[in-house]
Amino acid sequence: MRKLPIAAIALLSLAATHAAWAAERTGEQIYAATCASCHGSDGRGVPAAQTGLSIKPRDFTDCKRSTVEPDRDWESVIAEGGPARSFHRVMPAFGEVLSDDERHAAMVYVRGFCPDPKWPRGDLNFPRALVTEKAFVEDEFIVSSGVAVRSPRNVDSQLIYEQRFLRRQQFEIRVPFSVLRDDQGARQAGIGDVAFALKSALLASYEQGSIFTIGAEAAFPTGNKDKGLGRGVVLFEPFLAYGQALPWESFLQAQVGAEIPAKETAGVENEGFVAAVLGTTIFYSRYGRAFSPMVEAFVARELTSDAPTTLDLIPQIQISVSRRQHILACLGGRIPTLKRDGRVTQVMAYVLWDWFDGGLLEGW
Repeated sequence: MRKLPIAAIALLSLAATHAAWAAERTGEQIYAATCASCHGSDGRGVPAAQTGLSIKPRDFTDCKRSTVEPDRDWESVIAEGGPARSFHRVMPAFGEVLSDDERHAAMVYVRGFCPDPKWPRGDLNFPRALVTEKAFVEDEFIVSSGVAVRSPRNVDSQLIYEQRFLRRQQFEIRVPFSVLRDDQGARQAGIGDVAFALKSALLASYEQGSIFTIGAEAAFPTGNKDKGLGRGVVLFEPFLAYGQALPWESFLQAQVGAEIPAKETAGVENEGFVAAVLGTTIFYSRYGRAFSPMVEAFVARELTSDAPTTLDLIPQIQISVSRRQHILACLGGRIPTLKRDGRVTQVMAYVLWDWFDGGLLEGW
């Protein structure tokens, strides 16, 4: 058997040691070697005057900004560079430099720069359903609409503005507007009952994939009841919302609540409701466009002894429209299943703008 020269043995041993060391590098070591020159050893970003770059890199210690995106968005930018999510091209791609495990380790280390673990992580921000309130506290602007499939083809729409404040709190303003037609085809349109809501996340566990929120909404009689544009009374709606990550990019969301009029009014009763949605997310490529098919159920019942229970099934799909995935669209149908008398199937849709992630014309 031919013996290898001592020099060759030494080179092979050195190569094996280097390979083993590279495979065992920690996220901190990877960050120091590939990221710290621009982002700084403390994660705050080196000033542009020192790096020669046209912009200062993001401050990773800013929890408000560094917690809103899911892990997938971070890994896509590490692998494919800033343009992967329509950010600045000065962020290089490391897909051919770092392995999958190394990119993941770097991402975990970078996300650790946020000093406050109480901020909910973007991985708990599950796709928004058409009806069920999601538990995640978010910065969003939504335009939604529902159109009856048969005459009279009434159109019920709403504008929703949501803004997160503090760490786990959110306020919401909802402005409904409708176009109604009677049996003779006469049309009238107007604003309905404007609502204000608050919610707060009591539990947000990235490790367990769970988020639990308590909230309340108050709708004021700004709409014309006589024209069918309002309820004619202040309505309070306390609710609980829950979200749970499931295997294979799937998720479950649920909401339970009640609708309580401030005073007794003809035609307006106390009502309880339960809503739930089960869905999954499919990606066109590893970091590409997201498609989230969902099936939603909404059960409601007036809190009187002889009141019927209604059930609506709402199949739907949400699609990410922008490359940054901050513009989303959803299309579905609301199908009355129990107590169908007087209730009409609706085609429903919304367009959602996550304005904290960028302007309406950015990220394409």
